[in-house]
Amino acid sequence: MSSMYLPDMTGAELVHVIREDSDSYDMAFILISSETNIKYLEPIRQAGTIAILPKPFSRQELDIALSATLDYLNPQEIELKYLENEDISVLVVDDSPTSIKYISKILNDVGIDNITQACDGKQGFKLIQEHYFDLIVTDLNMPEMNGLQLINSIRSESDQKAIPILMVTSEQNESRLAAVKQAGVSAVLDKPFESNSIRNLIIQLLD
Repeated sequence: MSSMYLPDMTGAELVHVIREDSDSYDMAFILISSETNIKYLEPIRQAGTIAILPKPFSRQELDIALSATLDYLNPQEIELKYLENEDISVLVVDDSPTSIKYISKILNDVGIDNITQACDGKQGFKLIQEHYFDLIVTDLNMPEMNGLQLINSIRSESDQKAIPILMVTSEQNESRLAAVKQAGVSAVLDKPFESNSIRNLIIQLLD
Protein backbone atom coordinates (compact mmCIF):
# COMPACT_ATOMS: atom_id res chain seq x y z
CA MET A 1 0.00 0.00 0.00
CA SER A 2 1.53 3.29 -1.07
CA SER A 3 0.77 6.98 -1.27
CA MET A 4 1.24 8.81 -4.57
CA TYR A 5 3.95 11.30 -3.70
CA LEU A 6 7.08 9.93 -2.01
CA PRO A 7 10.43 11.69 -1.34
CA ASP A 8 12.33 9.81 -4.07
CA MET A 9 9.65 8.76 -6.57
CA THR A 10 5.90 8.67 -7.18
CA GLY A 11 3.54 5.78 -6.54
CA ALA A 12 3.27 5.41 -10.32
CA GLU A 13 7.03 4.97 -10.62
CA LEU A 14 7.03 2.54 -7.69
CA VAL A 15 4.41 0.20 -9.18
CA HIS A 16 6.32 0.18 -12.48
CA VAL A 17 9.54 -0.75 -10.64
CA ILE A 18 7.64 -3.60 -8.97
CA ARG A 19 6.21 -4.83 -12.28
CA GLU A 20 9.63 -4.71 -13.96
CA ASP A 21 11.24 -6.87 -11.26
CA SER A 22 10.62 -10.59 -11.81
CA ASP A 23 10.97 -11.31 -8.08
CA SER A 24 8.32 -8.81 -7.03
CA TYR A 25 6.11 -8.86 -10.15
CA ASP A 26 3.23 -10.77 -8.52
CA MET A 27 3.05 -8.40 -5.55
CA ALA A 28 -0.36 -6.80 -5.01
CA PHE A 29 -0.28 -2.98 -5.11
CA ILE A 30 -2.86 -0.55 -3.71
CA LEU A 31 -2.55 3.23 -4.10
CA ILE A 32 -3.92 5.60 -1.46
CA SER A 33 -4.15 9.11 -2.84
CA SER A 34 -6.32 12.21 -3.18
CA GLU A 35 -4.97 12.65 -6.73
CA THR A 36 -7.73 12.84 -9.35
CA ASN A 37 -5.78 13.94 -12.44
CA ILE A 38 -6.05 11.16 -15.04
CA LYS A 39 -2.56 12.09 -16.34
CA TYR A 40 -1.00 10.84 -13.08
CA LEU A 41 -3.41 7.96 -12.38
CA GLU A 42 -3.33 6.39 -15.86
CA PRO A 43 0.20 4.87 -15.55
CA ILE A 44 -0.83 3.24 -12.27
CA ARG A 45 -3.99 1.79 -13.81
CA GLN A 46 -1.98 0.46 -16.74
CA ALA A 47 0.57 -1.22 -14.45
CA GLY A 48 -2.02 -3.32 -12.68
CA THR A 49 -2.81 -1.77 -9.34
CA ILE A 50 -5.42 -3.68 -7.37
CA ALA A 51 -7.26 -0.55 -6.25
CA ILE A 52 -6.96 3.21 -5.94
CA LEU A 53 -8.30 4.36 -2.59
CA PRO A 54 -9.19 8.05 -2.11
CA LYS A 55 -8.17 10.14 0.87
CA PRO A 56 -10.07 9.75 3.12
CA PHE A 57 -11.45 6.29 2.28
CA SER A 58 -14.34 4.48 3.91
CA ARG A 59 -14.30 1.10 5.64
CA GLN A 60 -16.38 -0.28 2.76
CA GLU A 61 -13.85 0.94 0.16
CA LEU A 62 -11.02 -0.66 2.15
CA ASP A 63 -12.96 -3.93 2.45
CA ILE A 64 -13.47 -4.03 -1.34
CA ALA A 65 -9.77 -3.35 -1.96
CA LEU A 66 -8.65 -6.05 0.48
CA SER A 67 -11.16 -8.53 -0.96
CA ALA A 68 -9.79 -7.81 -4.45
CA THR A 69 -6.28 -8.38 -3.10
CA LEU A 70 -7.24 -11.81 -1.77
CA ASP A 71 -8.79 -12.71 -5.14
CA TYR A 72 -5.57 -11.62 -6.84
CA LEU A 73 -3.32 -13.60 -4.49
CA ASN A 74 -5.54 -16.70 -4.48
CA PRO A 75 -7.01 -16.93 -7.99
CA GLN A 76 -9.54 -19.59 -8.95
CA GLU A 77 -9.46 -21.20 -12.36
CA ILE A 78 -12.51 -20.85 -14.55
CA GLU A 79 -14.79 -23.83 -15.11
CA LEU A 80 -16.72 -23.82 -18.38
CA LYS A 81 -19.52 -26.08 -19.57
CA TYR A 82 -18.43 -26.50 -23.18
CA LEU A 83 -14.70 -25.66 -23.32
CA GLU A 84 -11.61 -27.02 -21.65
CA ASN A 85 -9.28 -24.30 -20.34
CA GLU A 86 -6.35 -25.56 -22.42
CA ASP A 87 -8.45 -25.18 -25.58
CA ILE A 88 -9.33 -21.52 -25.01
CA SER A 89 -7.51 -19.11 -27.31
CA VAL A 90 -7.44 -15.42 -26.33
CA LEU A 91 -6.14 -12.36 -28.15
CA VAL A 92 -5.05 -9.45 -25.91
CA VAL A 93 -4.75 -6.06 -27.66
CA ASP A 94 -3.14 -3.14 -25.80
CA ASP A 95 -0.46 -0.57 -26.63
CA SER A 96 0.96 -0.66 -23.08
CA PRO A 97 3.49 -3.51 -22.61
CA THR A 98 3.01 -3.25 -18.84
CA SER A 99 -0.77 -3.54 -19.15
CA ILE A 100 -0.65 -6.40 -21.66
CA LYS A 101 1.72 -8.31 -19.38
CA TYR A 102 -0.56 -7.78 -16.38
CA ILE A 103 -3.73 -8.82 -18.21
CA SER A 104 -1.94 -11.91 -19.54
CA LYS A 105 -0.91 -12.78 -15.96
CA ILE A 106 -4.50 -12.53 -14.76
CA LEU A 107 -5.65 -14.77 -17.64
CA ASN A 108 -2.91 -17.27 -16.74
CA ASP A 109 -4.07 -17.20 -13.12
CA VAL A 110 -7.63 -18.20 -14.08
CA GLY A 111 -6.35 -21.09 -16.21
CA ILE A 112 -5.92 -19.59 -19.71
CA ASP A 113 -2.45 -20.10 -21.16
CA ASN A 114 -3.05 -19.86 -24.92
CA ILE A 115 -2.66 -16.08 -25.26
CA THR A 116 -1.67 -14.07 -28.34
CA GLN A 117 -0.63 -10.43 -27.87
CA ALA A 118 -1.01 -7.42 -30.17
CA CYS A 119 0.35 -3.90 -29.56
CA ASP A 120 -2.51 -2.02 -31.29
CA GLY A 121 -5.80 -2.53 -33.10
CA LYS A 122 -4.20 -2.74 -36.53
CA GLN A 123 -1.95 -5.63 -35.53
CA GLY A 124 -4.82 -7.21 -33.61
CA PHE A 125 -7.16 -7.15 -36.62
CA LYS A 126 -4.47 -8.68 -38.81
CA LEU A 127 -4.14 -11.57 -36.33
CA ILE A 128 -7.94 -12.03 -36.27
CA GLN A 129 -7.91 -12.42 -40.04
CA GLU A 130 -5.23 -15.12 -39.79
CA HIS A 131 -6.21 -17.08 -36.66
CA TYR A 132 -9.28 -18.26 -34.76
CA PHE A 133 -9.84 -16.94 -31.20
CA ASP A 134 -12.46 -17.69 -28.54
CA LEU A 135 -12.18 -14.27 -26.88
CA ILE A 136 -10.66 -10.84 -27.51
CA VAL A 137 -9.56 -8.59 -24.64
CA THR A 138 -8.79 -5.07 -25.85
CA ASP A 139 -7.97 -1.58 -24.63
CA LEU A 140 -9.80 1.45 -26.02
CA ASN A 141 -7.14 4.15 -26.47
CA MET A 142 -4.45 2.87 -28.87
CA PRO A 143 -2.51 4.28 -31.86
CA GLU A 144 -2.99 3.13 -35.47
CA MET A 145 -6.45 1.63 -34.76
CA ASN A 146 -8.19 2.20 -31.42
CA GLY A 147 -10.48 -0.23 -29.63
CA LEU A 148 -13.68 1.23 -31.10
CA GLN A 149 -12.32 0.98 -34.66
CA LEU A 150 -11.17 -2.57 -33.92
CA ILE A 151 -14.64 -3.60 -32.75
CA ASN A 152 -16.26 -2.02 -35.80
CA SER A 153 -13.84 -3.84 -38.11
CA ILE A 154 -14.41 -7.19 -36.40
CA ARG A 155 -18.19 -6.88 -36.43
CA SER A 156 -18.37 -5.77 -40.06
CA GLU A 157 -15.37 -7.22 -41.91
CA SER A 158 -14.02 -10.33 -40.18
CA ASP A 159 -15.03 -13.98 -40.36
CA GLN A 160 -15.42 -13.94 -36.57
CA LYS A 161 -18.20 -11.36 -36.32
CA ALA A 162 -19.81 -12.95 -33.27
CA ILE A 163 -16.64 -13.40 -31.20
CA PRO A 164 -16.97 -12.14 -27.59
CA ILE A 165 -15.02 -8.89 -27.06
CA LEU A 166 -14.13 -7.72 -23.56
CA MET A 167 -12.86 -4.16 -23.30
CA VAL A 168 -10.61 -3.35 -20.32
CA THR A 169 -10.14 0.41 -20.13
CA SER A 170 -9.66 3.38 -17.81
CA GLU A 171 -11.72 5.60 -20.15
CA GLN A 172 -14.19 7.80 -18.20
CA ASN A 173 -15.81 9.66 -21.11
CA GLU A 174 -19.41 8.45 -21.18
CA SER A 175 -20.00 9.34 -24.84
CA ARG A 176 -16.93 7.34 -25.94
CA LEU A 177 -18.01 4.38 -23.81
CA ALA A 178 -21.53 4.61 -25.23
CA ALA A 179 -20.09 4.44 -28.76
CA VAL A 180 -18.13 1.33 -27.79
CA LYS A 181 -21.25 -0.37 -26.44
CA GLN A 182 -23.21 0.58 -29.55
CA ALA A 183 -20.45 -0.90 -31.75
CA GLY A 184 -21.05 -4.32 -30.21
CA VAL A 185 -18.60 -4.83 -27.35
CA SER A 186 -19.66 -7.79 -25.21
CA ALA A 187 -18.60 -6.25 -21.87
CA VAL A 188 -16.58 -3.32 -20.50
CA LEU A 189 -14.34 -3.62 -17.44
CA ASP A 190 -12.74 -0.63 -15.73
CA LYS A 191 -9.04 -0.36 -14.89
CA PRO A 192 -8.16 -1.18 -12.19
CA PHE A 193 -10.24 -4.34 -12.22
CA GLU A 194 -10.71 -7.18 -9.76
CA SER A 195 -9.38 -10.60 -10.77
CA ASN A 196 -12.69 -12.17 -9.81
CA SER A 197 -14.56 -9.74 -12.08
CA ILE A 198 -12.64 -10.74 -15.21
CA ARG A 199 -12.97 -14.42 -14.22
CA ASN A 200 -16.77 -14.14 -13.91
CA LEU A 201 -17.05 -12.17 -17.15
CA ILE A 202 -15.03 -14.78 -19.07
CA ILE A 203 -17.29 -17.55 -17.77
CA GLN A 204 -20.37 -15.52 -18.75
CA LEU A 205 -19.04 -14.71 -22.24
CA LEU A 206 -17.71 -18.17 -23.14
CA ASP A 207 -20.59 -20.17 -21.68
